[in-house]
Amino acid sequence: MTASQQITAEVTSWEGVEAAPGRRGEFAFKVGRREIGHLHGDHAAHFSFPKDVWAELYAAGRVVHHPVFPGKEGPAARRIETEDDVRDVIALMRLNYDRATSSHSSAA
Repeated sequence: MTASQQITAEVTSWEGVEAAPGRRGEFAFKVGRREIGHLHGDHAAHFSFPKDVWAELYAAGRVVHHPVFPGKEGPAARRIETEDDVRDVIALMRLNYDRATSSHSSAA
């Protein structure tokens, strides 16, 4: 399986996750109306995190600045080149999934 197929298979197995092509060529993963991340083919994933979470991930070398928002904390990008990258993209999606589902739970 390709990187995007591996990521899609895992992320869409989580309860409530829907995946579909977006308006800008991305393939987005959503819980309800909230996007937890999206892919650009097999080579890049993009996310949005709270600034404090982004800063921790950036300091750990797990994400870089989003190319559309250089220098801005929050929007994040991750290259996908290895199996380790695939696993970490899944972990980053899970981080946002857990945030999205816990806020759904507390809002209900």
